Amino acid sequence: MGRTQNSTGGADGFLIRRCQAFPTRPSTVLSLDAPPHGGPPLVDVRIAAGHIVEVSAPGLPALPGQPVIDAAGGALLPGLHDHHVHLMSQAAALRSVRVGPPSVVDRGGLGAALRAGRPPAGQGWVRAVGYHPSVAGELDRDALDDLCGDRPVRLQHRGGALWVLNSAAIARAGVADCPLPGVERDASGRPTGRLWRMDDWLRANPAIPPVTLDLAAVGRQAAARGVTGFTDATPGRGPAERTLLVEAARHGALPQRLVLMRPEPAPAPCEPSPPGPPVPPAHLGPPTRPGVVDGPVKIILDDDRLPELDGLTARIDAAHLAGHPVAVHCVTRVQTVLTLAALAAAVPVSGRSAAREPTTTVAGTSGRGGDDGGGGGDRIEHGAVLPSELYGELRERGLTVVTQPNFVAERGDRYLVDVDDEDPGSLYPAASLVRAGVRLAGGTDTPFGGADPWAAVRAAVRRSTAAGTLLGGDERLPAVTALALFLGHPDDPARLRTIRPGAPADLVLLRPGLTDVLADPRAGHVRCTFVAGVLVHPQDGQQGPAIRADGAGAGVGDMTDREAAGGDR
Repeated sequence: MGRTQNSTGGADGFLIRRCQAFPTRPSTVLSLDAPPHGGPPLVDVRIAAGHIVEVSAPGLPALPGQPVIDAAGGALLPGLHDHHVHLMSQAAALRSVRVGPPSVVDRGGLGAALRAGRPPAGQGWVRAVGYHPSVAGELDRDALDDLCGDRPVRLQHRGGALWVLNSAAIARAGVADCPLPGVERDASGRPTGRLWRMDDWLRANPAIPPVTLDLAAVGRQAAARGVTGFTDATPGRGPAERTLLVEAARHGALPQRLVLMRPEPAPAPCEPSPPGPPVPPAHLGPPTRPGVVDGPVKIILDDDRLPELDGLTARIDAAHLAGHPVAVHCVTRVQTVLTLAALAAAVPVSGRSAAREPTTTVAGTSGRGGDDGGGGGDRIEHGAVLPSELYGELRERGLTVVTQPNFVAERGDRYLVDVDDEDPGSLYPAASLVRAGVRLAGGTDTPFGGADPWAAVRAAVRRSTAAGTLLGGDERLPAVTALALFLGHPDDPARLRTIRPGAPADLVLLRPGLTDVLADPRAGHVRCTFVAGVLVHPQDGQQGPAIRADGAGAGVGDMTDREAAGGDR
């Protein structure tokens, strides 16, 4: 309980009455223990000037004109932060044809989806995403020609690294003349249509029509799920794309706080392919909110072109000497081992302060970054394969593993069929990392994974594939720990945010109390979402008369649960 010095004054912000605020004390440790029976006690929470200014036992008076929300016992949490996303790709995916499971499962469905694709008027291109070889095998230009050869088609594998173009697309884009190593060719030198990690070249190619990016739709959908922040982990992001995201945040199209990972230098596009201006997001409003910071340097590793240890160490050194931690893409055993060896040889992050507020961590233990539980800032992205003999080094180096538990639910059945060099049940470990004191956080990897963090929470709890097979039961997390994966600070994902005076008012109010939320974690529970004290869900037009100023200071016009607009179900 408490208040800040400016907690009495203007009538901006909101008063949220009778909520179960959680967590409220940085000293609380979220590990594998179950929460108290019945959930936290009810409190009133006042927010103003973008922050929580008062947390008190029920009975706080409303300030004149201050909107009041009666939570009626619902849980109030820090807003969810998705610690690994690809926002531009997600916006583009909303305007693309889905060609993978569960919507498309066989060759006939793939051909029908491609032929039914609606390219923009006068452009003729079909952009397809989410493909998996279980649908129709490994595709190349000839296979795509058989499926849809009368128009240019570019199709993305669900992993994001591979695009496949048909012959019409190859001819229009000038693929045959591109010398980049990502162009796969057959023995005769003819392009197969398979382009590896060539997003920059495709984006800059003037022959390929740009996709209109509705970042506002991405922001709205996320706000309806209680998401108040994103960490965009896109590698090789150029200045134009960064500007696009910054402007979308500044104008409110993306109301969430953004952390943008810093790119490594990318190869220049083939000539003649000068970069074109990106298509602006739809429906930009007036500038309303800040909230974009640069994050760690993103480093991509691929098994077929792994750098030498000295080379990777030099790349990490360059980032650390500039004061930036790194976030290294690790989805195989060899990538993880190489990364840990390079981090051991690299210089520390220059100038990074270990001073932190008192903290709560998912694992409840401190790494080498300091006794406060803060790490050194370096991250392992995905951590699909993490041998247990490496857990001690992960812990001692204060590394944060940002995992995708949703992949167990979304891809687990294919892992059982396709993965033969690792135990499928050991992929994307979670509970064993927590038990070992390794810093852990969660991200969805949307659009390469589902965009709903609540589905990821359920997946972390259940470890069940879509067909119902238990995959790695020993890695199941208690619901409170699974939820905590998305409650971390944007710049330190394993350090949990709290409901306390002075904290940013990035909040999600849920309809049920905490116990019921943990028993059934889902986006449909979301009632209101606030970013910096601004109500971003429900939006104007959805909420109607549900929130009104409390002119008498006695609760008149409180927003009740029955009046609240529905969330994403």
